Amino acid sequence: MIWLSSLVALLPFLAAFAGMLFGPSLTRALGGSGGSPLRNGPALTACAPVAVSLVLSAVVAFAVWRDPGERTGTLTLVDTGSVPIRIGLQVDGLAAVVGLMVCCVALAVQVYSVAYMKDDRRYSSYAAFISLFTSAMLLVVYAGDLLVLYAGWEVMGICSYFLIGHHWEDRANSRAAVKAFLVTRLGDVGFLIGLIVLSVGAGTFQIDRVIRAAGALPHSTVTAAALLLLAGVAGKSAQFPLHTWLPDAMAGPTPISALIHAATMVAAGVYVVARLYGVFLAAPSALAVLGIVAVLSMVGSACAALAQDDLKRVLAYSTISQLAVMAAGLAVGAKSAAIFHLLTHAAFKALLFLAAGCVIVTAGSNMLARYGGLRRGMPVTFWSMTVGFAALAGVPPFSGWFSKDAVIEAAQHAATHGGEVEAGGWFAYAPLSETSRGLVKVTSGGDVVQADLPGGVAWLVYLGLLLTVVLTAAYAMRAWLMTFFGERRGTYEVRDPSRIMSWTVAALAVPAAILGFFGLGAPELRPQLGASVLSVVLLALGAGGAFLVWNRDPALDPARALGPVRPAFARAFFVDELYAAAIVRPVQALARHVVLFDRGRVDAAVVGTGRGARRLAGLVRIVQNGNPQTYLTGLLAGVVVIVAAVVIFQ
Repeated sequence: MIWLSSLVALLPFLAAFAGMLFGPSLTRALGGSGGSPLRNGPALTACAPVAVSLVLSAVVAFAVWRDPGERTGTLTLVDTGSVPIRIGLQVDGLAAVVGLMVCCVALAVQVYSVAYMKDDRRYSSYAAFISLFTSAMLLVVYAGDLLVLYAGWEVMGICSYFLIGHHWEDRANSRAAVKAFLVTRLGDVGFLIGLIVLSVGAGTFQIDRVIRAAGALPHSTVTAAALLLLAGVAGKSAQFPLHTWLPDAMAGPTPISALIHAATMVAAGVYVVARLYGVFLAAPSALAVLGIVAVLSMVGSACAALAQDDLKRVLAYSTISQLAVMAAGLAVGAKSAAIFHLLTHAAFKALLFLAAGCVIVTAGSNMLARYGGLRRGMPVTFWSMTVGFAALAGVPPFSGWFSKDAVIEAAQHAATHGGEVEAGGWFAYAPLSETSRGLVKVTSGGDVVQADLPGGVAWLVYLGLLLTVVLTAAYAMRAWLMTFFGERRGTYEVRDPSRIMSWTVAALAVPAAILGFFGLGAPELRPQLGASVLSVVLLALGAGGAFLVWNRDPALDPARALGPVRPAFARAFFVDELYAAAIVRPVQALARHVVLFDRGRVDAAVVGTGRGARRLAGLVRIVQNGNPQTYLTGLLAGVVVIVAAVVIFQ
C-alpha cells in the first residue's frame, strides 16, 4: 500500500523532470515551437503519468475503503541529534480520498490544457510545472512526517509562482505571481515555526505520534502551535487577512486557476487542519479563531463575488468563500462534513473554471458584460456550467447541497447543543489518548468529541453560513444569467470550443452532479430535514432575488441593485487599498529613504575614502615620478639641508 502511494506521488515528479529536460526538444522534433501539443511529446509526457497515478490512487482508496485503518512506511530515518526526522508516508481514509481527488483534477487540467495551450510555445515547461505541482500536493497528502509535508507545501508555493506568472511578459501576470508568492510566504513563516513548536513539544515530527501527544502537551504550547499553523493555513487557503493574492492570481491561464483553486494549493490549508485535527481539538481558542476567520472570509468574499465584472474573479472570490465554509465546518467539529465539502468543491469548482475557459476562448474576454445568450451556440458548456453553478449554490440534489447541508447541520448542532459533535466515519482523525482539558473531551476510541466554542462563536458561524447560502445563490444566479441568457453582447461566433475542452468539462459535470450521493452511507453526512428545508428556502431567496432584478432589464447588470455599496463590494471592502496605505506605501517610503541614506551617507563615505586615498597617493608619488632631474634636485636639496643643519647646530 505504501509503495503504491509513493508511486502515485513519484510519477508526476518524473513527468516534470522529463518535461523540463526533454520537452522542448520533443516539441522541436515533432512539430516545431508553434506546433500543436497534441502531436508533440510534451502532451504525452504530461498526461500519461498522471493517468497512471489516478489509477493507482483509486486502487489505494479502494484498499483503504475495504480495510479501514492507518498504514505507515518509513523510507529512511534522519538522526538530527534532537528530534529525528522520519522520511516516510502515511495512508488512511482521509489521505486516500484526497489523493484520489487531486489526481482526478490534475488529469482533467492536463488533458484540457492540451487544447487550451496548443499555440503556446512554452507549453512543455507549463505542463512540467503542473506535474511538479501535482507531485508536491500528493506529497502533502501522503506525508507521514511534518517536515516531509512542509517540503511539499513549499514546492507548491514555488510552482504557483511560475504557473501564475506563465505569461510573464504581461506586467499584470508577473505582479500577480510575485504577490501570491510573497503573501503565502508570509503565512508560511508562522506555519514553519508552528511545526517546530509542535514537534519539539511532542518530541517527534511523525504526524500520528504528534496527534496522539497533543492531549498531553502544555496548553500554552499546543495553543501557540495551532495558532501559528493557522497563519500558514490562511495564506495557502486564501483566508482573511491573507486572501488578497487569490483574485489577482486569475491573471494566470484558466486551467491553472482550476488546478490551484479547486483541488491543490488552496485545499492544502484545509487538509492540514483536518490532518492535524487532534492538535486543534486540544486548543479550543485556535478553533474559535478559525471560526471567526471563516465567517469573515465566507461572508466578505461572497459579497465581493456579487459585484465582480470578471467571470474568473467571481469564481475566485467564490473559492475563498467555499474554503471558509470548510474551515467553518472544522471549527464546529464537523471534520467529515468539511472534508466532504472539500471533495465536492473540487469537482464543481474545477468544472466551473474549465467551463469558464471555454466561454473565454469563445468570447475572447473575461468580462460578463461581453457575454449573453451563449446557451444556444454552446450547449455542452451551458449544461455543464449549469450543473457547476447548481452544485455551488447548493441546489438539491447536486453534490454541493449534500456537503454544504452537512456543514450547516453541524454548525446548528454546535450552536444549540454546546458543541457536541459526532466525529467518526471514514474521515475520522487518528484516535487520541483519553483526555479532558477545558472545553475539549475526546473518548479513547476517538469517535465522540465535545469541542464547545467560547462565547457566541458557534452562533456566529451558524448565522454566517446561512447568510453565505443566500449570497452564494445570488452571485451564482447572476453569473449564470449574464453568461447564457439575454441578448448576445458581442460580435464573436458562438460555439463550443474543441472537443478535448468540451468533453473534459462534460466529464467533470458527472461527479459535480452525483458525488453528494456517496456521502449517504455516513450518518453525519446525511441531509437533515430541518437544515435542508432552511437551506433550500435561503437558496430560493438569494437566487430568486437575483433573477427578479435581472428580469427587469436583462441588458443591465443585476449588481446595480447593490446601490452605493457596490464599489465597496467590487473592491472587496478595500482591503488591498488598506494594505497599500498601511504597509506598501510606508515600506516604499522607507526604501526611498534607505536609498537616499545609502547614496548620501554610505556611498558618499566610500567614495570620499577612495578620493582621499587617491589624493594622498598623488602627493606621495611626487617623490617617485620617474624623472631623474627631480631625483637629483631632491638629493642636492637634502645635502644642502643636512650641511646647513650641521653648521648651524655645531
